[in-house]
Amino acid sequence: MRPEAFSLNGIPALCWGRPRRRGFLYLHGQGGDKTEAAAFAAAAAETGWQTVSVDLPGHGDRTAEAAELVPWRVVPELRCALAELRGRWDQTALFGHSLGAWFGLLAYPDAPLAGALLLSPVVDMEALIRKMMGWAAVTEEQLAREGTIPTDFGQDLSWEYLRYVRTHPVRRWRTPTAILYGGRDHLTDRETIETFAGRWNCRLTAEPAGEHWFHTPEQLAAADRWQRAALAELG
Repeated sequence: MRPEAFSLNGIPALCWGRPRRRGFLYLHGQGGDKTEAAAFAAAAAETGWQTVSVDLPGHGDRTAEAAELVPWRVVPELRCALAELRGRWDQTALFGHSLGAWFGLLAYPDAPLAGALLLSPVVDMEALIRKMMGWAAVTEEQLAREGTIPTDFGQDLSWEYLRYVRTHPVRRWRTPTAILYGGRDHLTDRETIETFAGRWNCRLTAEPAGEHWFHTPEQLAAADRWQRAALAELG
């Protein structure tokens, strides 16, 4: 399937599949880009959905904007993008991967979405930041004093980011949602994902051999089975 490149409210985007009256907005994870939607878009097209994927700041055609990958900039951007897509489609749904899923949860708590598919979603960012602080042996006092602390694993710790996360938790999520979680996910604990799924009545599928990044042939096959089953349920 060859996508069409276009600008979605100023965001580099790809449109996959022929025109439909319903479509998915695809949000990639950190390190990905809009092209990673190819496999999902093909499966979605088989069930009558078009897909639009976008580049988040610092990714794809937006590598010069790496410093802008922060929720207080991304969330308003995504809300404008969805508003434009709702003018194109009768029904709109969300596919979110990892960090992209978390941005979607923040941006669309009350949006009239037909459904959501979340792959390895980050659902509790404060818990994840605290975990990374533990990996780096950084205390909260240190982070508050220094503001930003680089780490050996390539992820800067930010006091401003942590403060935002604490004041903007996911308080509502009303969209019918299917989640695929890898049993070997090193970023999100099993208890955390189960608590989130139970609170918001999500359909949780756990793949015991899955990691946070589904990348082996077996893991990719499991992800494909899950997304096809979720698309079939969505109708």
